[in-house]
Amino acid sequence: MKVKYTFVKREIGGESFLVPVGEALKEFCGLFALSEVGSFIWDRLEQDEETIAEEIVGEYDVSYEKALADVREFTETLRKTGMVE
Repeated sequence: MKVKYTFVKREIGGESFLVPVGEALKEFCGLFALSEVGSFIWDRLEQDEETIAEEIVGEYDVSYEKALADVREFTETLRKTGMVE
């Protein structure tokens, strides 16, 4: 999966946000809040969904099936908003 626009991930008050920059400012307004797991997934978008899910299992107390479902839900949201291709 490839990020379609340029976003910078920033930590603000202990929370992660995506900030659009450059051409992304024409398509997106404001900041995008990321959960802890969303931030984890965002940092690994160049990997396939199964690999990301395996890494989540290694980092968090969650089953592989739940991790994979979360990864797929998150990446589908990114696709629907046009953030990735």
